[in-house]
Amino acid sequence: MIYKTKGVCSKEIHFEIEGDTIKSVKFIGGCSGNTQGVSRLVEGMKVQEAIDRLSGIDCNGKGTSCPDQLSKALKQAIGQAV
Repeated sequence: MIYKTKGVCSKEIHFEIEGDTIKSVKFIGGCSGNTQGVSRLVEGMKVQEAIDRLSGIDCNGKGTSCPDQLSKALKQAIGQAV
């Protein structure tokens, strides 16, 4: 799936879910080291656990962050309200 981010440096998040597990995540743009770190940490994680851990993280008062945007992408993918 491809999710267009809002309010952050990254432009898109490409991700794949298999069942209830995150198989892969790749951020397009953003802080390379941080987004690679987030991607590696959540790969293999249950979708709901990632949503619970990442939702609401703020970057410099933007009201969102790349991890928060990933939680929104995951919510959308599983049909939860964003």
